[in-house]
Amino acid sequence: MKTQPAWINKSLFPFHSQWMEIDHQHLHYIDEGAGPVLLFAHGTPEWSFGFRDLIQVLRNDYRCIAIDMLGFGLSDKPEDGVYTCQAHADRFEKIMDRLALKNVTLVANDFGGGIALNYAIRHPENIASIVLFNTWMRSLKDDKHYSGPAKMMRGWFGRFLYYKLNFPVNVIMPAAFGDKRKLTKEIHRHYKEALPAGERIAAYAFSRELLQASDWWESLWSKLTVINNKPMLIFWGMKDKFVPPYELENWKRKLPSAKVIPFEDAGHFVQEEKPEEMVREIRKFLDTRKEQ
Repeated sequence: MKTQPAWINKSLFPFHSQWMEIDHQHLHYIDEGAGPVLLFAHGTPEWSFGFRDLIQVLRNDYRCIAIDMLGFGLSDKPEDGVYTCQAHADRFEKIMDRLALKNVTLVANDFGGGIALNYAIRHPENIASIVLFNTWMRSLKDDKHYSGPAKMMRGWFGRFLYYKLNFPVNVIMPAAFGDKRKLTKEIHRHYKEALPAGERIAAYAFSRELLQASDWWESLWSKLTVINNKPMLIFWGMKDKFVPPYELENWKRKLPSAKVIPFEDAGHFVQEEKPEEMVREIRKFLDTRKEQ
C-alpha cells in the first residue's frame, strides 16, 4: 500500500493522500471537503502541493480534488510512460469517470489548462464553471518566445539540463516568481523532492510538448465556442516571463465574457504568490453562480 513519503512537511500539506490505478499506473490525488466539486489541474514542474493554500481554505465549503499527473508529485513515474499532453488528458478523463464527478468547476494552470479544457470541450454538460491562470491553448510553433527555447531542449543539452540539473525546478521555477521571497527553501524543497534524479522524464517530456502538442492545442482552441457560455474566471501573474501577458490578451479575445483579475506583482505560479487573493475571488465568483 502506498503512503506519503517522510519528506513531506505535514504542516504545509495536511492532506490525506490517495492513489487510483489508471492504465496500470498509480496516480496520486487528494480529495478534501464536501460540497460542489473543484478539480485542480497542475502544470510543470508542479504537483498537488502547489494548490495546498487554496484547498486548505476552500475545502470548508467545497469538495477539492487535486491530481498529480503521471510522472509528477507522488504519482508513478515509469520510464516507459506516455507523457504527451493528449495522454495526460485521456487519463484526466478516466479519473473524472472513475470518481463519477458531476457539475465540476475546473481550476487549471500552465500545461494543466489545455489538459483540463480538453475534458470541458468534450463534456461541457459536466462543467459548471472554469478558473484559469497563466496558461495557453494554441499552437506555439510560430511563436519564437516558445519555439526557440523548445528547440534547444530537444537535443542532448536539454536532456542534460532536465535529467541531471533538474532545470525546471532549480532554475525556471525561481525565475518565474514575481516575488522570489515567496519561494522559501522549505516550499522549494517539496518541488525538488517530487522530481528526484532518475524520475524527471515527465518534466522533460513537457518541454518537448511545447512544440509537439501544437496541433492538438490548436484543435482545442478552435472548439472553445463549445464552452463560451460557461462562467469563467481568469487570474494572471503579469510578471510571468515564461507565459507572458500577451497570452492573457489571447484568452480575452477568445473568451470575452470571462472575468479577468491581473496581479501586477505576481509571476507564473499565482497560486504560490497570491493564494489569499485567489481564494477570496474564487469564493466570490462561485457565490455569484449560486445566486443566478
